Amino acid sequence: MPANCPRSAQLVLLGALYLALAAAAPAAQRAANAVSIEPRLVHLRSGEEREWSEFPETAQGRHLEVRFSAAKNDAEHALRLRQQDVKQAWRVALNGKTLGELVRDENDMVVYFAVPAGALVDGENTLRVEPASRTAPSDDIRAGEITLRPWPLREVLNEATVEVEVLDAATNEHVPSRITIVDRSGSLQTTGATSNDHLAVRPGVVFTSTGRAEFGLPAGTYTIYAGRGFEWSLAKTDITVAAGPAVRTKLTIRREVSTSGYVACDTHVHTLTHSGHGDATIAERMITIAAEGIELAIATDHNVHVDYEPHALRLGVRKYFTPVIGNEVTTTVGHFNIFPVRAGAAIPDYQSKNWAAIFDGIYRTPDVKAVILNHARDLHGGTRPFGPKLYNAPAGENLDGWPMRFNAMEVVNSGATQSDPLQLFHDWMGLLNAGRTVTPVGSSDSHDVARHFIGQGRTYIRCDDRDVSRIDVDAAVNSFLAGRVMVSYGLLAELTIDGKYTAGDLAAPSGDDLAVGLRVLGPHWVTATSVRLYANGQLVREEKIPAEKSSELSEGVKWQATWKLPRPKHDVHLVAIALGDGVDGPHWKTAKPYQPTSPDWEAHTIGCSGAIFVDGDLDGRRACPRDYAQRLLAASAGDVAKLVAGLAAYDAATAVQAAHLDRTSGGSLESADLAAALQSAAPHVQQGFRTYLESWRENAAARATK
Repeated sequence: MPANCPRSAQLVLLGALYLALAAAAPAAQRAANAVSIEPRLVHLRSGEEREWSEFPETAQGRHLEVRFSAAKNDAEHALRLRQQDVKQAWRVALNGKTLGELVRDENDMVVYFAVPAGALVDGENTLRVEPASRTAPSDDIRAGEITLRPWPLREVLNEATVEVEVLDAATNEHVPSRITIVDRSGSLQTTGATSNDHLAVRPGVVFTSTGRAEFGLPAGTYTIYAGRGFEWSLAKTDITVAAGPAVRTKLTIRREVSTSGYVACDTHVHTLTHSGHGDATIAERMITIAAEGIELAIATDHNVHVDYEPHALRLGVRKYFTPVIGNEVTTTVGHFNIFPVRAGAAIPDYQSKNWAAIFDGIYRTPDVKAVILNHARDLHGGTRPFGPKLYNAPAGENLDGWPMRFNAMEVVNSGATQSDPLQLFHDWMGLLNAGRTVTPVGSSDSHDVARHFIGQGRTYIRCDDRDVSRIDVDAAVNSFLAGRVMVSYGLLAELTIDGKYTAGDLAAPSGDDLAVGLRVLGPHWVTATSVRLYANGQLVREEKIPAEKSSELSEGVKWQATWKLPRPKHDVHLVAIALGDGVDGPHWKTAKPYQPTSPDWEAHTIGCSGAIFVDGDLDGRRACPRDYAQRLLAASAGDVAKLVAGLAAYDAATAVQAAHLDRTSGGSLESADLAAALQSAAPHVQQGFRTYLESWRENAAARATK
């Protein structure tokens, strides 16, 4: 109703009569008796700037205020509201009193608020949706389709009852899973269920550790999905429910993606219980680990060591995974996940601002082997570890000389995605070019039950997976550190050389060609669009994957081929990356960038192999571009023309390293001698020096600002 609508005694009487009749109506009529407060979805914006280009330039307002007529309520009522793209805190208030906040979740969902007895007044009432803070950052949202239902919230959400069973097609046994419920509009539908010792519940999502779930719904028509993370199929059914006997449905899922010989690991997992933010309790976390098919679960709450073992045993889910004690060492100059940690070990010093001291403390922690640099392109505590003020990405160097003693880094963090989905992969390959042994990592950084859920980003570690409840943790960690991994965010990219070398291996070619085997794996509900092969971080080949190709292959295989490449004359590392469309469905929606660098974005799924190191010069040792650049720089004895000429036999990555070493040893990137030498240089040498110069200029500009 418009804000300037005058009071009307007649409307008040009609409203009172309506509510009286509604209270006596049977449950099947309740939806029809709901009072419409705002039928539209309204575009709101906190902050001054448009957050995403998919929204109009100008919002319809900073807040939504609707005035409507009603009678005073002597009993609790329920307010229904649809929301989309909510990232910040938004308050919902009735007549100046807070009913609650919108759910901080970018998904499209229908949420409910209890309206306490006496909250409505006779006559005009005011409902307001507004940013919870006057200084809230930009957040474009839609809110609306608001109705008032004159019954207690519990009755509204439990008008009908649904019983769901999820079965494994291979065994016909119940299997832990995620159940997703959406309404006719495709919105996640809040249910009447609450979390307990076998369910973890959020609007439109019910995780079950037993394969069984019972929950209430308002009468209506819904679609129910069941899945179990990346490796499994997705089942769905449409149901119509009303008051009366429970509606029962069985959904059967099967493992579609074969990952035999690998364990599914999430190295970045939080709880509200121990990290103090997010929304997943320790019990809910155990249920979601089992339901998403994570087999090696690393506990990484902030600056605390947590053992999942007793919780997993208490809740009956220990047979589905092996827990590992870890810690996210959270400092103002970087976040580092460490594991395994011996039970009872002291917490490393997390207050230092010096990387040398931080790493000393980490490696003094008993049993710790793996140290992961987390979300290196994100700003936390005033520091962006791989931002241009601190880091030259092509050269793989910290500009302030901070020791980079981590041995793994996140290239995918599904809870903190990047505007450029490949940036962190290039950062990682730059580290390999600099001679650092660093394992690529996919993780979820999940603090939540359903918003950024566990296991969406994950790492597959090559080790014995025959009994996931008894994974040999030492063997798994050693394999992880050796780089015998694949990174998954909806896809897997499997890479072999000559049919026998895989990620982490030093390949010794036996002929003049390399047989590069590639497979792109994924479930039926993910679409792969391209596959790329990189040598020392340089793209050497790409192939588009037509949609019809996937249907021609076996289940779980989106694309496969063997490419013949000439054996390089120097050592290289090879990496395969598969890209796919983002998942828009509510059952596994890929998230928007966490700290975007642009209002434009495109959703992707990604799979990445670990690196295979090719012994191109056949000396039996692994060399990197920096090794070759150091030799050439020493041999040139300050003669840049000789240095540039020598680089012709290598690649652009080696030229980048040579440019970096020449500059740090006193040379000038803009000297006349270098410019003259580059004029006749091989194209890849020109490219390498140009790449480094552009990056160095970006560094200089960033460091010149305060």
